[in-house]
Amino acid sequence: MALGVLMALISYAMNFAIGRVVRAHKWLYREVGDGHLLRYLSWTVYPVALLSFSSGFSQSITPFSGGSGLPELKTMLSGVVLEDYLDIKNFGAKVVGLSCTLATGSTIFLGKVGPFVHLSVMISAYLGRVRAKTMGESQNKAKEIEMLAAAAAVGVATVFAAPFSGVLFSIEVMSSHFSVWNYWRGFFAATCGAFMFRLLAVFNSEQETITSIYKTRFRVDVPFDLPEIFFFVALGAICGVLSCVYLFCQRNFLRFIKTNRYTAKLLATSKPSYAALAALILASITYPPGVGRFMASRLSMAEHLRTLFDNNSWALMTRNSSPPWPAEPDPQNLWFEWYHPRFTIFGTLAFFLVMKFWMLILATTIPMPAGYFMPIFIIGAAIGRLLGEALSIAFPEGIVAGGEVNPIMPGGYALAGAAAFSGAVTHTISTALLAFELTGQIVHALPVLMAVLAANVISQNCQPSFYDGTIMAKKLPYLPWIRGRKIGSHPVSVEHFMNSTLTILAKDMPLEEVIKAVTSTDVAQFPLVETRESQILVGIVERTHLVQALQTEPASWAPGQQCCLQDVLAGGCPTQPVTLQLSPETSLYQTHTLFDLLTLQTLFVTSRGRAVGSVSWVELKKAISTLINPPAPK
Repeated sequence: MALGVLMALISYAMNFAIGRVVRAHKWLYREVGDGHLLRYLSWTVYPVALLSFSSGFSQSITPFSGGSGLPELKTMLSGVVLEDYLDIKNFGAKVVGLSCTLATGSTIFLGKVGPFVHLSVMISAYLGRVRAKTMGESQNKAKEIEMLAAAAAVGVATVFAAPFSGVLFSIEVMSSHFSVWNYWRGFFAATCGAFMFRLLAVFNSEQETITSIYKTRFRVDVPFDLPEIFFFVALGAICGVLSCVYLFCQRNFLRFIKTNRYTAKLLATSKPSYAALAALILASITYPPGVGRFMASRLSMAEHLRTLFDNNSWALMTRNSSPPWPAEPDPQNLWFEWYHPRFTIFGTLAFFLVMKFWMLILATTIPMPAGYFMPIFIIGAAIGRLLGEALSIAFPEGIVAGGEVNPIMPGGYALAGAAAFSGAVTHTISTALLAFELTGQIVHALPVLMAVLAANVISQNCQPSFYDGTIMAKKLPYLPWIRGRKIGSHPVSVEHFMNSTLTILAKDMPLEEVIKAVTSTDVAQFPLVETRESQILVGIVERTHLVQALQTEPASWAPGQQCCLQDVLAGGCPTQPVTLQLSPETSLYQTHTLFDLLTLQTLFVTSRGRAVGSVSWVELKKAISTLINPPAPK
């Protein structure tokens, strides 16, 4: 409950402060006059300064504050220890940097879902330490995992006030296996966070009661006709194909930026300069008197969604009339921003999609705290809106079904497109439920879910998810999935890919040989066998404990006495029991499942009790890579 309430307070306070800063920017842009130079400077200098500060401040404190934080969290939940990732100083860097990023508004076009999951996880880790200290308990890894699982759900719930999809989205993105024991904890924390987040809006007189953030007014009696199901599925297929193109381009562009001589040098020496340069490019393109007028650049990201979910067909409304492009956005008719006399509705939507597609890819390379789910959600809504507007022109009276005629609602297609494209990019199904919680209407439940499934079928078979792709591009430790029928993982056994060159310590080994073994290798733990002759595995010795024991020579050791490892162990050097071990006949699939389910890093292989090898992530990844891309026959 404390986690949910704290994150709701942080989310609402951040939204309140950012809203004031964005309104100040809009006021400055209006008040500088009609001079193009002053207006251009007021439009561009603002985001350039904010992004430069965001990148410089956050990176100066800790490099883990950049990006969304979800790829690192996913790596951490798989058992990898990332130093300083959950440190409280990282929390301050993330909050300040994210606030500056979001204060740029739709100019840079970034969100806050990923960073808020990271912030929630940091708060949960801190609360866990406080609880352990208060209760007088020792650190418990199982309880830490429970808190982290609940925290991931709270991060999503306090951004969208969507507890159901928050829990499901965190499960789908963060883990391949989920303990049902943590299920109610995640729901409880997420519900507390979402309730508090919306309650604060009521207390501040922003809402009369607790309602959805992007409330829609879709027709309830007949929201869609039966033949439209085909178009919803087709929309899902389109979103799936476009998501594959986006994921491929984003991952390869990120690698290009890191390997290119000039950009790599700029990122290594002056990250704020790179952020300022990227912000200047993005802000110049969205300048409203320039090409920004053809991509609704004066609308905020929330206004983008509200207009795209509009029931009415803009194409039909502008077919016989041509409303002028307003000098200032009309609060009652914000959809006018999507229309320009030189372009049709189709032209502005298509131009918006093309430009935001590559602009978002560029924005993801800026080293600063930022989320990437919301812009992907909006791009999907624009894809759906474009198809919905085309259908409303093709069938102006609606599609006849059962003798009744119902006009097509492009907003329903925008909702399906948002859920399908974001679901395909992140490899999740829960985006369908998120769309319903955001809008407060579930009338399009079946077509939206079918669109999301169609998009995921294509995306999951062609490209890794956005977060998995970022893990690969950043070269973070990860364990690839074994998926697909073509990979014959069952016939492959451990003896085919295990590491057979082990540095084994025996209890009867002389200290000179023990010291030589410790100094000649850098492994974190050594297998301990009973004798050098039997090689029976009896335990594990941690390197740090062994080095510490060797450095403190016991007084009981007589000068000139031939000491062995058994004397060091008897002197207090702790050992760990071997609770889990592999057999040479264990299949690759079973081994992968054990590593994935128990978040293991290394397992020893024994044959009739004798230590014969070891398997770590390195051997597993190599074996899976060999299966996926077998070497060419000689």
